[in-house]
Amino acid sequence: MKAIRLLAVLLLLVACGEEGGKAPHVGNAPAPFKLMALDGTSVDYPSATAGKVVVVRFWATWCPFCKDEMKMIQTVWSQSRDKGFEVLAVNAGQDKGDIEGFIAKLGVTYPVLLDPGSKVTRQYGVTGLPMTLFIGRDGKVKGRILGETDEATFRRKLDELL
Repeated sequence: MKAIRLLAVLLLLVACGEEGGKAPHVGNAPAPFKLMALDGTSVDYPSATAGKVVVVRFWATWCPFCKDEMKMIQTVWSQSRDKGFEVLAVNAGQDKGDIEGFIAKLGVTYPVLLDPGSKVTRQYGVTGLPMTLFIGRDGKVKGRILGETDEATFRRKLDELL
């Protein structure tokens, strides 16, 4: 069943449009973007996170793997944000109203960004959800996870950068 869901997610993203880019490679700086957060503030990446370890996470409410991982990331973020760690959770093109209830139920307090039309999602070459990029303090990609991960793996990758 998980394989069928993942395949459906992949097919939906491949069909998202003609402007698809390539996922940033390890060692390269990802493309800048400016998106509105769920709370109405504007987030200008990378200037808003300069000097921090950043996780850019692409997700959707319909993604079967995203819910538990978002709760896990909340726990890790709450414990590590004072060490210079930031999460930018980029929603892949859903309406604000659909996202608000989902986020409220999960108790997520890290920045949730709206990506209308999935423009940034496509620019980053996202081919499946969730996709997580680990970006070092130097602004370069240090790691990437496509699909589901566990807390131990997430923490290990983060601790290497903090």
